[in-house]
Amino acid sequence: MHELSIALSIVDAAAEVAARRGAPQIKAVHLKLGPLSGVVKDALLFSYDIACEGTALAGSRLLIEDVPVVAYCPQCHSDQRIESIQRFTCPGCGTPTADVVQGDELLVTALEIEP
Repeated sequence: MHELSIALSIVDAAAEVAARRGAPQIKAVHLKLGPLSGVVKDALLFSYDIACEGTALAGSRLLIEDVPVVAYCPQCHSDQRIESIQRFTCPGCGTPTADVVQGDELLVTALEIEP
């Protein structure tokens, strides 16, 4: 389960930011997660709780924003939301596309720090 190592990295980075800011504790970590990131959301949430034990993030929440897959369609000349990650085709015209614009994110976007 590589989600545990990812959770440990998130906790380490967030704890470092909290220490630099002199914050005693972090209340929440906000994360964007795309289906193409290779990370299983439920496994990451479970691993996060384990990774937080004994750190400045103990008791904090991991708030995950699910990001849809969006790809550029060369036929329509626009970004299109892909309906299924099993089939990378434009939902408008059916043209196959592999030019992913969004959906592979694993990005910490914000921290809620205890004042």
